[in-house]
Amino acid sequence: MGTWVAKNRTTLVVAAVVLVAAYVFYYAKNDIAPSMYGAAWGYAIPLVLAALVGVIGERSGVVNIGIEGQMLLAAFAGFFSAAATGSMAVGILAGIGTGLLAGGFLAWTTVRWRMDQIIAGVVLNIIATGLTSFYLVSGKTLPGVIPNIEVPLLSQIPLIGDTFFSGRSAIALVAIIAAVVVHVGLFHTRWGLRTRSVGEYPSAADTAGINVERLRLVNVTLAGSLAGLAGVYLSMDASSSFERGMTAGRGFLALAIMIMGAWRPLRAVAMALFFGFVNAVASQLQQTGGFDVPPQLTGTLPYVATLVVLALAAGRVRGPAAAGQPYVKKDQ
Repeated sequence: MGTWVAKNRTTLVVAAVVLVAAYVFYYAKNDIAPSMYGAAWGYAIPLVLAALVGVIGERSGVVNIGIEGQMLLAAFAGFFSAAATGSMAVGILAGIGTGLLAGGFLAWTTVRWRMDQIIAGVVLNIIATGLTSFYLVSGKTLPGVIPNIEVPLLSQIPLIGDTFFSGRSAIALVAIIAAVVVHVGLFHTRWGLRTRSVGEYPSAADTAGINVERLRLVNVTLAGSLAGLAGVYLSMDASSSFERGMTAGRGFLALAIMIMGAWRPLRAVAMALFFGFVNAVASQLQQTGGFDVPPQLTGTLPYVATLVVLALAAGRVRGPAAAGQPYVKKDQ
């Protein structure tokens, strides 16, 4: 325990400072702080799920540029399936299933066919944009809403309970659970050790008896379910309609969050919350006025913050060594 604290001393100090600052703002500005924190987490939910997709993919050695397309396809399939069948459950399952299919497409083209991973992701994004625009039908409505969940005890904690565990969508809770599960899985299980090995040194993993291709196929495909859930959240929870291009670059923002989180799930959650708060600040500036700034400009704040933080993080983080490189056995 002492060794772990020593290794993570800087992270713990930063986390403590941020938490104290958050509570000070929460009590000092109790009229606007709860709503801002709630809006920040609402904005961060799909980013967390999408960033986890990127983490699993790159830790396995596959760069997933197609997260945007996976989310868009899932949002489309989930919304229109729910509207057509009159069942929210069917819509959610359709969205998750579509994310899996899109993940399987990316996995097969990059791992089995050894297509360039960037090109495969771009192709997926183009297909998603084209399909969802061509088959878009207006006038559809959802048959209901995704239920909110009140977590006992945790929902009573000031700030944390109000933000994460009180009256939140079931998908929001799944995002938190998924981040914890992926973190524990990557760093404390045999699956995680094998995943990280095929992402860092696949030839050594192959020599140790790990089926590199199969593990990459399974990981990238299953990670698609999280992208599907993120898409479902966008079209069936954060809003109640589907619009062209409604993902609005969130898939690419999630990749930036993954990098700034150093390919670690819990750090990615922290970065997603940071950008969620930046977005909440931009929204607050638009509502309160006092600044003669066009809303289009304040809406770019999360993306400007992304560029600034990426510039600061450049050269300080290192991704998995084999990410983006197809693996070919020597005897093939």
